[in-house]
Amino acid sequence: MAAAYDREDGLAPAPPPHAADAYDPNYVPDSVKTFVVHLYRHIRDKNVYEIHQMYEGGFQRLSDRLFRDAPWPSAEAVAPYCDGDHVFLLLYKELWYRHAHARLSPLTAAHRAESWTNYCDLFSVVLHGVVNMQLPNQWLWDMVDEFVYQFQSFCQYRAKLKNKTEDELNQLKQFDKAWNVYGVLNYLQALVEKSMITQILEREKEGLEQFTATDGYDYEGGSNVLKVLGYYSMIGLLRIHCLLGDYHTGLKCLAPIDLNQQGVYTIVIGSHISTIYHYGFANLMMRRYVDATREFNKILLYILKYKQYHQKSPQYDQILKKNEQMYALLAICLSLCPQNKLIDENVSTQLKEKYNDKMTKMQRYDDEAYAAYDELFSYACPKFITPSPPVLDQPLTNYNQDAYRLQLKLFLYEVKQQQLLSGIRSYLKLYSTITIGKLAQYMEVDEATLRSILMTYKHKMHAVDSDGKIVSSADFDFYIVEVMLSNVCFCPCHLFMYLVYHC
Repeated sequence: MAAAYDREDGLAPAPPPHAADAYDPNYVPDSVKTFVVHLYRHIRDKNVYEIHQMYEGGFQRLSDRLFRDAPWPSAEAVAPYCDGDHVFLLLYKELWYRHAHARLSPLTAAHRAESWTNYCDLFSVVLHGVVNMQLPNQWLWDMVDEFVYQFQSFCQYRAKLKNKTEDELNQLKQFDKAWNVYGVLNYLQALVEKSMITQILEREKEGLEQFTATDGYDYEGGSNVLKVLGYYSMIGLLRIHCLLGDYHTGLKCLAPIDLNQQGVYTIVIGSHISTIYHYGFANLMMRRYVDATREFNKILLYILKYKQYHQKSPQYDQILKKNEQMYALLAICLSLCPQNKLIDENVSTQLKEKYNDKMTKMQRYDDEAYAAYDELFSYACPKFITPSPPVLDQPLTNYNQDAYRLQLKLFLYEVKQQQLLSGIRSYLKLYSTITIGKLAQYMEVDEATLRSILMTYKHKMHAVDSDGKIVSSADFDFYIVEVMLSNVCFCPCHLFMYLVYHC
């Protein structure tokens, strides 16, 4: 099964009561027995192609036909059909809990904690054991992606306390160690370090490794599991830090992956989209508008060209959703910092069809512009989380929206500071030189206020890049010179503004 790469819409509707009542965890249909036997054999034989076919096709078809609103048989029930293999059963349970998160609702804290325990056991085997198998990149990406998703889902679940029953509260107390933020980050970081993926990517630049050329697979009889999990864990860390609002650390975690080159992250479309979405969003929040715009343009052009080939994919709806969100983020980037030369004509056409009216509003500096920024950000941002567990002995309230409100507040504060900049930008583009006084009259402010606005423009259109250098994001620049005018006795000097356009 190809899990949706960023299922942020919540869980599926609750199954009908009769489906839950009829479920027998020990009953294994013949088709499931056959599926388990063949999947186990292909994993043991390292037959990546057949594993991928069963993972992407077989699991999905059986889920739709037999388990649309019920769990799969328990791991204990299928154990006889895989020789009780411990690692295989961990993989099977990973699929079992993923299916449960996608199709069953409501999930209890106990189920969520059991899934956490299974991930801990699975990653511990990868980190400390000998895993002699090759798995498809799609499965390994889905594994990391689902791990982050379930962490995010659990944080949202435990933050909604208001209508929790006494039993649900007791379960939260009992499983208070499950999905701890430090544990989640530590596992992902351990996979990165143990796999030595950073060093592998460095050696690849020197021509000493063939990681990207082989799509991460080991054609010499080894295993790709640790290396590829380590690679995708860097993307998982970026996503988690974005959810926490720590954008600098998130981009630092992704730094070993060169986004200017084709890489293993582009092989799986879910990985590709998730990487660029979170990379672009982090850059937007750090005022690196040029980097965000450039990457959004590339991925939106890619989706525009190739989305037709994914129409039958279970990820298709999520691809379309992320596509719409990234157009909204691109609209924000271009409104705050116009970079039309970076935008492909086809992407520009799509953007105008979707958000031309809102982008026109956002060029102004009034309440309608402010409201448009609020609407687009709220639609396109990740589902931020509060990682700390709740205090259960206080009056119970919902705080699942607190992190979102904080990030929205910070973003709108940034917009508020820049609202006058769109107005000044339009005036400056009309003149090669203009006096401070004349521009102040046009802006309907005094000269002291205008100077403050100009300094704000200089500040907001510069950012610190990944190398620690201060770089400009502006589509043009200006400087101020003082010119003495001897024939004007009432005013010893005028200040002139000179525009220097960037090519």
